[in-house]
Amino acid sequence: MIFNRSVPTDIVLPHIRYRDLQEAIVWLSRAFGFVEHYRYGSPLSGAQMSAGKAWIMLRQAGHEETPKKLGFGTQSLTVFIEDIEAHFQQAKSAGAAIVEELHETEYGELQYGAEDLDGHHWLFSRHARDVSPEQWGASVSRARS
Repeated sequence: MIFNRSVPTDIVLPHIRYRDLQEAIVWLSRAFGFVEHYRYGSPLSGAQMSAGKAWIMLRQAGHEETPKKLGFGTQSLTVFIEDIEAHFQQAKSAGAAIVEELHETEYGELQYGAEDLDGHHWLFSRHARDVSPEQWGASVSRARS
């Protein structure tokens, strides 16, 4: 296998579009703790950021609409964060719109939901307790190895 210096192997890399890419880079760093890996284009057209093992690509929105402009969400991204309590306080302090307070779910996650400056929905989560899918009402279609 060829090693890729841009993105770790076996990772989902969502591409998220923002009206003002430069502002989004600064905002995501301040509110959610993402760290910029690289940026490209002149004028700026894209950037890659990470928070722990979570990686995202940011793109400058062209004619595409953002969730805030559309008036509804288009997706939700979940990022697992070890110190979820501190992360929650950081997001609140930075002015992120908290849409779901920090709480423990029936499936064993301590999580909160927030919207960013362009209305993209984010869930930040940490495993709180081990709960099998069957315990909270899910039906498992196949065993994982």
